[in-house]
Amino acid sequence: MAPSTTLTKIPSLQIQRQQRRLLQLLNSPKHKRVSASLPAALLQDFFTADDAAETTSRHQKVGEAGRRASDETLAVHAGEKFTDGADAVGTDSIATPVVSGTTHWFKNSEDLIAFKEGRRQSFEYGRYGNPTVKVLEDKISALEQAEATLVTSSGMNAIVATLLALVPPGGHIVTTTECYSEARAFICDRMGKMGIRSTFIDIDQDMESSLKDVLDQSDDVTLFYADSPTNPMLKCLDIRQIAELCHRKGVLVCIDSTLASPINQKPLTLGADLVLHSATKYMAGHHDVIAGCVSASEVLISKVRAWHNDLGGAISPNAAYMIIRGLKTMALRVEASNRTALLMARLLEAHPKIERVHYPGLESSPWHHVANTQMTGYGGVVSFEVKADLHGTMRFIDALEIPFIATSLGGCESLVQQPAVMSFWGHTDADKANNGIRDNFVRFSFGIEKFEDLRDDILQALDRI
Repeated sequence: MAPSTTLTKIPSLQIQRQQRRLLQLLNSPKHKRVSASLPAALLQDFFTADDAAETTSRHQKVGEAGRRASDETLAVHAGEKFTDGADAVGTDSIATPVVSGTTHWFKNSEDLIAFKEGRRQSFEYGRYGNPTVKVLEDKISALEQAEATLVTSSGMNAIVATLLALVPPGGHIVTTTECYSEARAFICDRMGKMGIRSTFIDIDQDMESSLKDVLDQSDDVTLFYADSPTNPMLKCLDIRQIAELCHRKGVLVCIDSTLASPINQKPLTLGADLVLHSATKYMAGHHDVIAGCVSASEVLISKVRAWHNDLGGAISPNAAYMIIRGLKTMALRVEASNRTALLMARLLEAHPKIERVHYPGLESSPWHHVANTQMTGYGGVVSFEVKADLHGTMRFIDALEIPFIATSLGGCESLVQQPAVMSFWGHTDADKANNGIRDNFVRFSFGIEKFEDLRDDILQALDRI
C-alpha cells in the first residue's frame, strides 16, 4: 500500500510525539507486542479521515485496547519508517543505504557547535557512530523496548564494554556458574587482575537464597550478570525475582538473552537494567555476520559507549546493513524455529534411544514454569543425551544429513554439535563434569527447514546407534 500523502503535512513535532507513542512500553511483559499506536498518518491508510482521528483519540485513552505495532512490524519498520533513522541517512530509499564514509563534515563552526551541544543530530567519526548503524540501533531499541542500544563488532565486545563500564576496579560482580564460557573467563582472569571480585552462583541450587546471601554479605556489588536461557543446558532465570532482589541493594541486572532473541523474551520489561545479545545469532540470522548489542537506558548506554569507543569495537556499516536485513525476517524465523524445536523436543523425550532432553518448553523441564511466565516462545535450541557412549554419539552426529556440524546457532540452517568433541576435546573428565557436559550430550540448533524433513533425518540417525 502506498504511504498516505497526509504524512508530509503533519508537523515534525507531532510526528515525533506519534513516534514516541509507538515505542510505549507494555504493562504486561508476557505480551510480546510492543504497546504502541500507529501514527495517525498510517491509520489514515485504513480509515477515513474522521474515523482515523476518532480511532487515534480512542487509542490514547484506552491504552492496550488500541491498535498495536507488533514485533513483526517493528522488525521491518522501526528505525526506518517509524523513527527518524531514515532522516539520518538522508534518503527516501526503502532499503537503508550503507553509509561507508568514516568521517562527516560540518557546514561551519556554528553547525559544529550545535552538534557538540546536542542541538543538532549528526555524526562526527565512524568509531563514535554511523547513520546505517544508528538505524540498526533504533530498530533493536524498539524491539527491546529500550531507550537506547549500542551495536558492537561482536557479542564479546558488547560483554567486555558493558562489564568494564559498570564494574569499577576493586569492585564486585555476581554471576552464575553457567554464564557464557568466554565471559566467565574474562570475569575470572582479566577482571580478577583489576582487583575485581567475582561470585558465581549455582542456578541449580536455591537461586533466590544464594543471591540474597551474597547481596546481604557484600556492600560492593555493582552488577549481576547472567545468561537466560543458558547455553547449552537451557536453564532459565526468574528475571523478575532477580531484579527485585538486586534493586533493593542498588545492584544493576544485565541479562544475556541471545538464546531467546527479542521475539521470545524482553528482559527490560521484566525488570533487568540491561539486555545483551550476540547479534550474530537470531538477529542477523544467516551465519554471515558477527556483531553484538546491548540495550538499556540512555544513561547506562552512554557509560558503555564511552568504553566501547576506547576499545574500538565499532561495527562496519556493511555488517550493520546485513543485520538490518536479517532483522526484518527475525520474527518469522524465530517462530519457525520455536515450533520445530518444541515438536522435536517432545518427540525426542518419548524416544527409547534418548536418555534426557533439555528444553524449557517441555512440561517436564524444571525451568518450564519460569520460562512460561516470561517467554513467549522457547527458542530453537534443544539439547539432549543419547543412550550411547562418546563414539556411539559421534555415529549419530555423523549420520545426520541436514544439519551442519558447527558451532553457533540462530541461523536459517540447522546446526548440530557434540560439545565433548566441539568445545571440550582434550579437557579432563572433571572439567567436563563441572560444566555438565557428558560424552553423549548433543546440542541441536534448529533452523527453518521443514519439520518433517528434520524429524525423519534425526530418526534415521538414531537408528544408527
